[in-house]
Amino acid sequence: MSAHIPVLLDETMAALGLVPGDLYVDATLGAGGYLRAALGFGIAHAYGFDRDPEAIARNADLADREDVTLVHRPFSELEQGLAAHGVTQVDAIAFDIGVSSMQIDTPERGFSFQSDGPLDMRMSQSGPHAGASAADVVNTATEAELADILFHLGDEPGARRIARALVADRPFTRTSELARVIRSVLGHKPGAPRDPATRSFQALRIHVNDELGQLDAGLDAAERLLRPGGRLAVVSFHSAEDRRVKNFLRERSGNQPAGSRHQPETLRPRAASFARPARAVRPGARELATNPRARSATLRSAVRTNAAAWAAAAGSVA
Repeated sequence: MSAHIPVLLDETMAALGLVPGDLYVDATLGAGGYLRAALGFGIAHAYGFDRDPEAIARNADLADREDVTLVHRPFSELEQGLAAHGVTQVDAIAFDIGVSSMQIDTPERGFSFQSDGPLDMRMSQSGPHAGASAADVVNTATEAELADILFHLGDEPGARRIARALVADRPFTRTSELARVIRSVLGHKPGAPRDPATRSFQALRIHVNDELGQLDAGLDAAERLLRPGGRLAVVSFHSAEDRRVKNFLRERSGNQPAGSRHQPETLRPRAASFARPARAVRPGARELATNPRARSATLRSAVRTNAAAWAAAAGSVA
C-alpha cells in the first residue's frame, strides 16, 4: 500500500492561517495529515470528520488527545457533529475532496481497477450513510442513466457505448469484470499512460457517494460555521468539484457578473459572505516529483466576512 502524502500541505496551512487558540475543523480526516499539521500551530481544539470508519480507526492515537475530537460523520453534517460538542462557530475549516490513497490501494474497497476486488466504492461501507454500492448501480440503472453518470461525472466521451455494453454484460460483482468490459469498448494498450477505465470508475465513485451533493452541503455548512475572519481552504481533484468550489466562492464573494439592460438583475444584491478568494494554487514540480497523484489537485481558499450566511441552516425554512 502506498504511503499517504497530504497534497498541498504547506499551501493549505498557509491559507488556513492558524494561530494559537483557534478552533479548527478537518472536514475530511483521511490519514490525518492536515489535522496533525494543524496541531503544530498551538490551536485550542481540532475536530476531525470522516464518514469512513477506517479513517476514524486509523487515527485512534489522535482520539486520545484532549485537544482533538474525531467525528464519524460525513462533512455534510458538520453542523450537527459540532453541535453535539457544543460548538457553533469555528476559526478554520479544511476540505480535501475525493478518495484517499488508502481507499484506492485497498482492493477490498472496490475503488480501483488496478487490483481485483468487490465492486463496492462506498466510503461509508455500512450504516445509514452507506447507500447503494457500485455493483447495485451498474446492475440496476438503465442504459440512459448509466450513460449520464459516465458522461457528466467522468467526462467520458464513450459513455453511451460503455453503458450499452454494461447493460448487455451485467450482472457485475468484481472490479476486474467492469474494467474488462470498459477496456474492450474503448480499446486498451497495456502500458498506456492512462487506463481507459479511469473515467468510468471515477464517475461511478462520485455517483455512489453523492460527492457533489455532499460538497454543496459541506460548503454551505462551512459558510454558516465560520466566524468573521474565519478561513476556508478546499483541495479538489476533479474538474466538476473544483468548478463547484470556484462558483461557490465567486458567488459568495459578490463576484458574479452584473446584470445589464438586456438581462437586468431581478434580486437585490446580497452582502458578500466571503472576501475575494485567493488565487487558485496547484502543485509545483517538486511536489509532483514525489507525489504524482497530486497532479490534478487545486487549492481554493477565502476568508469569511461578517455578513450573514447566504445558505439557510439545515432544517430551517429559507
